[in-house]
Amino acid sequence: MPRGREAEARSFYVGVLGLTEQPKPAELIDRGGVWLRSGDVSVHLGVDDDFRAATKAHPAFRCDDYDALLQRVRSHGGHVVEDGSLFNGKPHCYVADPFGNRIELIAQ
Repeated sequence: MPRGREAEARSFYVGVLGLTEQPKPAELIDRGGVWLRSGDVSVHLGVDDDFRAATKAHPAFRCDDYDALLQRVRSHGGHVVEDGSLFNGKPHCYVADPFGNRIELIAQ
């Protein structure tokens, strides 16, 4: 993620996707970024001063309430690219975080 945009990361990952922010160890706070968690999954958004969005490689999240999540993404101005094929029998789609990183959402 780009330096200094932690508020945008929190707004999207916590406010829209529903992840929980985790405290970073004191010795890492000055590096910036945001640490997140959902169940057994941890996501660490690190700062890169030469940031370039990951538009192909991406994390994929299984979602309990898939349709409600897509509605929340859209209501916050996000663009949902639905994939017409199923993933293990479940619908899935792609969204972008505020920095342009690709994220796949898969119905549970």
